[in-house]
This record gives sequence, C-alpha cells and structure tokens, in this order.
Amino acid sequence: MGRSLNIAMVTDFFYPQPGGVEFHVYHLSQKLIDLGHSVIIVTHNYGNRNGIRMLTNGLRVYYVPLAQLYRSSTFPTLLVGFPTLRTIFIREQIDIVHGHGSYSVMGAEGLLHGRTMGLKTVFTDHSLFGFADAQSIVGNKILKFTLSDIGHAICVSHTCKENTVLRGSLDPLKVSVIPNAVVSEDFAPDLNRKRHASRLTIVVISRLFPNKGADLLTAVVPHICHARDNVDFLIAGDGPKFLDLEQMREKHSLQNRVTLIGAVKHEEVRDVMVQGDIYLHPSLTEAFGTVLVEAASCGLYVVTTKVGGIPEVLPLHMTSFAEPEEDSLVENLLEAIDHVGSGEIDTLLFHSEVAAMYSWRDIARRTENVYFSLADTKLHQPLLTRLLKFYYCGAVAGKLYTLIVVVDIFILMILDWFFPAEHIDLATKWPRKLETSKELVEEPFS
Repeated sequence: MGRSLNIAMVTDFFYPQPGGVEFHVYHLSQKLIDLGHSVIIVTHNYGNRNGIRMLTNGLRVYYVPLAQLYRSSTFPTLLVGFPTLRTIFIREQIDIVHGHGSYSVMGAEGLLHGRTMGLKTVFTDHSLFGFADAQSIVGNKILKFTLSDIGHAICVSHTCKENTVLRGSLDPLKVSVIPNAVVSEDFAPDLNRKRHASRLTIVVISRLFPNKGADLLTAVVPHICHARDNVDFLIAGDGPKFLDLEQMREKHSLQNRVTLIGAVKHEEVRDVMVQGDIYLHPSLTEAFGTVLVEAASCGLYVVTTKVGGIPEVLPLHMTSFAEPEEDSLVENLLEAIDHVGSGEIDTLLFHSEVAAMYSWRDIARRTENVYFSLADTKLHQPLLTRLLKFYYCGAVAGKLYTLIVVVDIFILMILDWFFPAEHIDLATKWPRKLETSKELVEEPFS
C-alpha cells in the first residue's frame, strides 16, 4: 500500500439529495477511508444543512452556503469562492482534488483553484451529453476549460469515455474507465417472497424526466396492460412527467394495475424492487445505470434501452435490450414477461453474480491507483505552459479562459499575503483503522 493521501471530493451533488453521483461519491469515499486515506466532501448547502457535518467512518462534509441555479447546480461564482475553498484545502492538508460531474459548478471551480494552488486533480464524468443543442455546446465549452489542466479523468463506462474525450478534447491515455458499484448486501432478493407465474409485476424506479424516458414509459404501460392481463406496474419516482403518468392511468382505467408511489428514499429502493419480477429502464441516455445493477442484485430480470453505456453494465442472460422506441420496448417487454413467467430464468442467481462483478472495494482500489499514478508527476509546471493549455481552447474562449486563470493566480497571491497558510488551523484527522474484509455497514441516507 502507498502513502496515505488527503483527498477532497468536490461536487454539487451529495446527500441529502439522492442520485447516482451522490451515492458514488459517498461509497467511494467510505472505501478510500477504509484503505487508509483521509477524505472530505465539499458541496453546497441543502436547506438548513450548512457548515461541517460528520458522517459514518469519520467522513467530514463541508456544506458551503451557495445559491443554487438549476437542478442542484450552484450559481457560478467564478473566483468569489476561491477564499473558502483555499481555506478548506489548507485546513485539511489536501493532496488531491477530485471533482465529480460535468455540470457541477463547484467541481469545476474546485479543480481550477486546486491547480492554481499546485494540487493534483482528478475528474470523474458520470453522464453523457450531446454536441448539437445550445446547452450542450455551452456545457462542452466549459468542460473543455475545466479539463484543460486536469491531472487525470475517470469515466464510468467506455461509452462515457468516448463522449468525454470528444467533448473535452482530452488525450485518451489520460482517461480511465472505472464503473460504479453496489453494496450487494443492501440489495439482496427477498427469498421469502412467493413468486406466482400467474401474475407478474414490472418495477420502475426513476426520476421522471424526458431524458430518463418518462414519455416512453407513459406510452408503453397501456400497451403492456392491454396485451397481458396478468401484469401490474409499480412505478416509483418523481419529476415533471409524474402528472402525465397519472393522466395515462386515469385515461386507460388502470388504477388497479398501475401503482404510482412517488419519490422513495434510497434505503427504500430495495424494498420496492423485491416486490417485482422485471425491472424496466426506458432511459434515452445513460452513462452507466447503477439502478440496473441494483435491480439485478435484487433478483429482477432487466429490460432496458440500448443507449449509452447501458450495454456494458450487465451480461446478456440478465438483460433484454430494446431500441429507445415504443414498439421495440413493448416487444422486448412481452418476450421478457413470457420468459420470466414460464420460469425459464432463475433470477435469484443474479445476486451472487452481481456481487462478484461490482464491488466498491475494487472500485476504490482502482481509483487509488489513479491517485498514485499522479504521485510521480511534476507538481509544479511553468506558468506559461499552464496558460497555453487554456489559450488554445478557442479563438475567443481561449483568451477569456487565460484571463480567468491569471486573475485566479493574482487572487491566490493576495490571499497568501493577507491570510498566510500558517495562520489557518489544521483539522484533526479522524483515527484510521486498517482495512478489514467487512463491507460498508452504515449509510447516512436515512
């Protein structure tokens, strides 16, 4: 094992908000702590959750009071947040700044300021984005700025890697693929549940947004219910498309067969999943799809769309892939209903297979290797070399980016003059224990 590192996970997306990025950051941090490293999380405040909080295993979280702009992303502060982040990085004696999420403003700013301070930086991309619409064009330009001076990048799938390399104009050799994982013990099948071949339940747990295929779901449910009298739907999740599902249920008189339970807490996901036989995931874009692994671990056969990194997640005997179209999804669902209903597939065997494929200990080890790979790299580089990386980001944008970095450097000089690092109290590190074979035992998402 290499030396112990002080790591700062910086992202807009964290507890108490549920989501894939949120749980990835939490579980990865926990396992890195088990490996002997010191990990903190820097995020924005959620309601009255401000200041410093301590979670399981000594995981310290800094909830910085910042205004939120859209879907938990903070309003860009550019250079205003530098004093706060500098104080946190110095206080925690940070070696590596690890940003998460392409559209995380805090993550981008943390990486920028970290490099200005001479720290090593890593970025993890969890999503797929396009190239043609206005939002993607602007987002990709900002991502290129964010990753111009990055130490290393991590993507959750090979498809995600291709997407990120193109969007950020990265050297593919500086990008690793490390997937998400699950705590398999938290997603064990219900062995006491009696499965009746005469009646099947299709489970959906998703944020009800257009990119998650909520419109496809609304169109597919009536077709399946009319084609198979022995099939019910259990749909969990909330979002702008929830009303459309309610209206569909009323229109087709499916109140007794389609149950809408709204948003569920993460600790309740397993209890919802084990009530079903098939898991439906009609997403239109997905970099990985952790919920698919969770569903298979719970003993559900998965029917999903063949988009993004989804085909990389589970083996073929656990999954049926459809095109992101209504007819294809209906066809694959009907076939899956027949296969599962006839008992051809023993889905209870999926749990042990998933546990062997996806382990947070393995993910943490691979991430740790990325950190150590930066240990031998040159920490400081000529200022001109760094500025040229940003200058070549575009005829107009490049000059703007260079100016931002120059101002960032001057702000650091001013802060070092008026608030020297030696005047900042250092945080007391949580006593570390050697890694054991025991997996994570407690989650704060309750």
